[in-house]
This record gives sequence, structure tokens and C-alpha cells, in this order.
Amino acid sequence: MCEIFIGADPEGYDSRTRSVRLHGVVTSIRLENLFWDVLEEIAGRDGMGVVQLIEKLYDELIAARGEAGNFASFLRVSALRYEALLAHQGIPADTRVPIRTLNPQQVLQALPPHWRGSSAAGVQTTSFSASARACAAAKSSAPV
Repeated sequence: MCEIFIGADPEGYDSRTRSVRLHGVVTSIRLENLFWDVLEEIAGRDGMGVVQLIEKLYDELIAARGEAGNFASFLRVSALRYEALLAHQGIPADTRVPIRTLNPQQVLQALPPHWRGSSAAGVQTTSFSASARACAAAKSSAPV
């Protein structure tokens, strides 16, 4: 089993810090290179740079939850969810298909139930329809 994981290129798990400006406030985000690569792919699907994607995710997270919490961890989980959705065919592998054109409820059905937004206690913390509406509202009011 270990060979599957230890065979990874060390460059992938080296970390890199990027400075980003979120609504005029400069902050630094430190992620492993592999996560930056996945975020760049997600951003590219919608014609954005990675900083634009991060700002958009931040805005939508605040709109849906009211706070960002541990934002670097949120970005890592977002990258993992993207890869899981690709693996479960919830998102087309063709990177020319923008994420913004996909139906969130249909996409999320491809995830295993425990990845769909329940807390550890099994209680729904945020309804996906409410979250999807908040994201759609943020999407419609923000330039792409």
C-alpha cells in the first residue's frame, strides 16, 4: 500500500505561499503544490486565474455560511471534492466544460453521501439548496 503513496513526487507535497487580496485585504495562503495545481485547473475551466477563483470561493463561502473559518483547509477540501467528483464522473473530465454551467444538485449526487455536507454527527449543517441559491446569487452578481 505504501508504494502507492510514497511514490509521489516530493514537489507535489512541498508547499508554496501565495499572497492574495480579498476585498482590499492582503493575506497569505500556504498550500501544497498539488492543491495549487488543482485550483489552477478549476479556475481555468471558468476562464479565471487562481486568485480570482480564491476570491470567488471566499465570497460564496461567506454568502452561504457567514464566515470563512480555516480558509486554507476549505481550499484543500474544495480541491479534493473536485478530484472526487471527477473520479465519480460528477464533473466532466473535459476541462473545456466550465464548472459554472453545471447543475450543483446533480453534480453533488455523484459524491458519496458522507461527502455531501453533513456534519460528523450526521446532521445537515447547511441545506444544499440554500447553499446553491447563495452561490447562484453570488455568481449572478459577480463578474466572471
